[in-house]
Amino acid sequence: VSAPPNVSASKIMQYVKGKSSRKLMMEFRHLNKAFWGRHIWARGYFVASSGNVTDEVVKEYIRLQGEEPPMEDGDFRVES
Repeated sequence: VSAPPNVSASKIMQYVKGKSSRKLMMEFRHLNKAFWGRHIWARGYFVASSGNVTDEVVKEYIRLQGEEPPMEDGDFRVES
């Protein structure tokens, strides 16, 4: 998600949760009964900022998640 610096993370999340809730309720009518008087989303949320990092750097970071980091000279691994 990209937003100008004058838009707070809480406003972005309010918009995302509100719009997605309405869309889900419209698309899946049975949710209206299941969530009558309640909220689909929990009250909280987590937001992190990547600052001045390009989309390519973020995509590469995500792609490499779960992979072992490359071994460098002096690094060692202990296995049991």
